[in-house]
Amino acid sequence: MPVKFLTADKLQIFIDRLLASSTVFSPSKQPGNVIRYTQASKPEDICIDYVNSDISPKELFFPQTEELFSFDQTDEGIDLRAQTGYKPKVIFGMRACDVKALLTLDPVFNSQWPDPHYAKNRNETIIICLACDKALPTCFCNTFGIDPVAPEGADLVLISYGSGYIIEECSYTGRELRELYQDLLTQEYVHLEKIKEEKRKQLNEQFVHHVSPSKAKETMNNNFELPYWDEISRKCLGCGICTYVCPTCHCFDIFDYAPEETTGSRCRCWDSCMYGDFTKMAGGHNPRPTKKERVRNRFMHKIKYHLDRYGIEGCVGCGRCIVKCPVNMDITGIITDLGEVK
Repeated sequence: MPVKFLTADKLQIFIDRLLASSTVFSPSKQPGNVIRYTQASKPEDICIDYVNSDISPKELFFPQTEELFSFDQTDEGIDLRAQTGYKPKVIFGMRACDVKALLTLDPVFNSQWPDPHYAKNRNETIIICLACDKALPTCFCNTFGIDPVAPEGADLVLISYGSGYIIEECSYTGRELRELYQDLLTQEYVHLEKIKEEKRKQLNEQFVHHVSPSKAKETMNNNFELPYWDEISRKCLGCGICTYVCPTCHCFDIFDYAPEETTGSRCRCWDSCMYGDFTKMAGGHNPRPTKKERVRNRFMHKIKYHLDRYGIEGCVGCGRCIVKCPVNMDITGIITDLGEVK
């Protein structure tokens, strides 16, 4: 059957048109060979040949620090001004795990009582996904049923094939971009599902971790006070890097910034449940005073709490926490250990 196909040189033209018509964010190579999402101004800024970014694109929807509103004290009282600096954007080159991470964050920020800041960023963003060709040794998205070749939640998916890319339009928003590439397409008569299946097979051969979250969840349901939590928490430094690189962690703090006596802004910034003061209350009580309780809470949130509340796991198997942990704590090993508890 015919598929929409872009040769590699035509893809560059498509990117040029995207840059001319939209604000585009994409993976880019930063000093130290760090891959991070930044605003692209020219095609050369966009890194296509990468497996996954070091920093997730979560910060484009839920910034590390953002102003919620500003305020001024006047003779008449307090004048409040909502933050309105949101711009429609296109994210080019997201991977399947990060697209799924947005579906994990949506019920937190964009459901019954939508957070207007997240909702504005989310609803005015077009997502163009690059289907995966390779997996890192730390990737385990397959554990959570994520299809790295045909991800749920993208607007357009580009699948590498031969000398170019097959384009799949996955939403009405994705189809709206058609005018930017319609004249660049050639028709290839290929069996698309067979191509996808071959890519899935190649990726499955590269996945090192094959774990069962459902078995771990069963243990969590029945054994809250496991001695195992004492054992693994001794290794943890409590640095919080796992929560900062995680594409689904969403703990935050609120603070006021007032450079002058009569003006200021209320801001939100990322926080971490791994910090000792995170749950400390005004009266001094802390329901999670020890590292053991904080470590247990993090992993139970990933495998049990988020699933129980929203119907979707709180982990997408991107493996960033494994890569960045300074003491080599490995969530896949923890899931395996918990699944083997009798």
